[in-house]
Amino acid sequence: MGQHLRVNLGAEERQHLLNLVDRGSPPARTVTRARILLMADRSTGNTHTYRDIGSLLHCHADRISRTCRRYVLEGLHAALVERPRTGAPPKITGDLEAKLVMLACSDPPDGRKRWTLRLLAEQMVILGHVDSISNVTVYQRLKKTKSSPGK
Repeated sequence: MGQHLRVNLGAEERQHLLNLVDRGSPPARTVTRARILLMADRSTGNTHTYRDIGSLLHCHADRISRTCRRYVLEGLHAALVERPRTGAPPKITGDLEAKLVMLACSDPPDGRKRWTLRLLAEQMVILGHVDSISNVTVYQRLKKTKSSPGK
């Protein structure tokens, strides 16, 4: 877990965090991070360890450590906000989603009673809308649009 970094909040920072916690309107993770910093604040005489804070807030000591580290090294805003998550951007958005829905609502190929997810994926590639796409991706996008390709 490494060394404990000392969190020393200024009066304005402490008041800002108290307002966040009292309001309850920010995302739950932001409120939890605010509570972590308030409990870890040494300037008010708190002596809670990361484990103590974790037990009281029902979160792992590593999370406490990360939040405190971000506060000390990057400041209050960085400690409170979510960092962007990694991952590939969605393959199907906007215009492509509309094309997929139109295809799913069209008549199926000759010899077929209805569209399958695999057929839709293959047809999207054949039509040149995408280079490749899985039937799982097709399913996920149609599920979000509440479409039914088998109708």
